[in-house]
Amino acid sequence: MVPSPPFQPPLSLRPDEVHLWVVEPERVSDPRLLSAYHALLNADERERHSRFRFEKHRQQFLVSHALVRLTLSRYAPLPPQSWRFSANAYGRPEISGEGLPRLRFNLSHTDGMAVCAVALDMDVGADVEHSARPGQTVELADSFFSPSEVAALRTLPAEHQRERFFDYWTLKESYIKARGAGLSLPLDQFAFHLEPGKPPRISFDARLVDDPESWQFVQIRLSAEHPAAVAVRRARGLPLTVRCQRTVPLAGDGPPWTVSAG
Repeated sequence: MVPSPPFQPPLSLRPDEVHLWVVEPERVSDPRLLSAYHALLNADERERHSRFRFEKHRQQFLVSHALVRLTLSRYAPLPPQSWRFSANAYGRPEISGEGLPRLRFNLSHTDGMAVCAVALDMDVGADVEHSARPGQTVELADSFFSPSEVAALRTLPAEHQRERFFDYWTLKESYIKARGAGLSLPLDQFAFHLEPGKPPRISFDARLVDDPESWQFVQIRLSAEHPAAVAVRRARGLPLTVRCQRTVPLAGDGPPWTVSAG
């Protein structure tokens, strides 16, 4: 029997919070769940799913895109399979349709983890990375980070540089995703400033027009190997909370926890 979403009243979402839904795609192995997820996808998503060469990547795509549809249906009386999306000029998906709550969302997935951030009428971006992945990490800083970030990174002991690299990387990705412009925004034209006990701050050089006071950022560690970050276009100093919720879509949720931007 294929699972179906249980009826429940729509969740409320305050203007001063982001909900971050977290799933571990590779841990979902029940064939009934995977079949139910596939049934929720539209024709384009199914075609994209079929193009992945490796089963691991097909699984990540399937579970994470089902997560988006099932998560959005927690906030509006619309069946998961009925959500329609359009892409902006840079490819970021956005909700299409009339008469729906002013929801904004952003999806990120990597080996071992996927997250879907949901906010009400605010630009939001989320990124999660697998810090144990093979390949270059710290070595990329000179090519992609701002001079101040590179300098701050290089002052750390070698054994701490990889962790700080991913702090910067997740924050940068969350910002460009919230802006909806992807890598058209050069990563070296904005910088993050990280101080113990204080929320991340962003600054921009003269080539990138934006107001640092209009952004807030939250860093979250989802596992020992999965740093994440959330960016929200919301005036610095206003209250902001990220409510995190682990879930297995259609199977159940874990206990929530919250992270404050202040």
